[in-house]
Amino acid sequence: MATSTTKALAGDEPPGRSPRTGGERTARRRGALLHRLDIKGAPYAFVAPFFVVFAAFSFYPLVYTSWISLHDVELATLDVMEWVAFDNYVELWGDSRFWNALRNTITIGVISTVPQLMMALGLAHLLNYRMRASLFFRVASLVPYATSVAAAALVFTMIFERDFGMINWALGTVGIDPVNWEADKWPAQAAISTIVIWRWTGYNALLYLAAMQAIPADRYEAASLDGASRWQQFTHVTVPGIRSTIVFTIVLSTIGATQLFGEPLIFGQGPNGITGGADNQYQTLGLLLYEEGWKNYQMGRSATVAWAMFMLLVLVFVAQRLIKRLRSRTS
Repeated sequence: MATSTTKALAGDEPPGRSPRTGGERTARRRGALLHRLDIKGAPYAFVAPFFVVFAAFSFYPLVYTSWISLHDVELATLDVMEWVAFDNYVELWGDSRFWNALRNTITIGVISTVPQLMMALGLAHLLNYRMRASLFFRVASLVPYATSVAAAALVFTMIFERDFGMINWALGTVGIDPVNWEADKWPAQAAISTIVIWRWTGYNALLYLAAMQAIPADRYEAASLDGASRWQQFTHVTVPGIRSTIVFTIVLSTIGATQLFGEPLIFGQGPNGITGGADNQYQTLGLLLYEEGWKNYQMGRSATVAWAMFMLLVLVFVAQRLIKRLRSRTS
């Protein structure tokens, strides 16, 4: 009796599991399980919406477009497909319009990308200095990017108009004959490139500015102590410090140039916009895709052009990686 009383006072539990103790252990196990699921499963739950949207609106259309490109199918009867295997690709390879659109895409891309990135780099370098109303200038540089491509293209179309455009008026004041910006190949491509440069220079400048502000200040101080001028600091400190951002903007601009569509379409001011001019002088791959699908109603050929654009971007990416690897080996 005394022993039982002593055990009870000491707090020892009798043999067997009490309902309260069993419930607490079960709750602890459930809590531990939920904790493990929260730690391991939460990251997947956070990224799942992106992959669901990507699968629905990017991956599935990509796969379905590749399937359509292997068929002869018209826009009015998408449910009727005739298997032609790679005939669409063979026809595209021998189509002179495709090679013309590819050349125009490359030339417009080069004419618009190189000046755009150089101007963006210089603008970012100026905005990186301490100056009055710097916030205003940074916000103002984003205004062209926020402007609708349709509005920008319409305004520049009027500026480059042959008879009453501002550009030809300015050329006339110095004795230069008016230029037919739409009918001639190189003037048309230069005008379209001007629209692209105006829209994207400020955006790329802010990317460069953000990268410049991440460069440690002691690098500039060390270069200044070594007697480096402002230009030498820019070429030996700033540019190497934002090299990865420069590569990113080059890739981004290449993708944008390959998909160029709105600017040449609106610049054409009507049916000529789809074909890229009366002689296809500024027709891009994006316009060729649209012409095949929505003017000629050949969705199989249109899908083939889309996949040709995709493969072109893949080749550019592979070339960029190879060049980067060769540079790393030589250095």
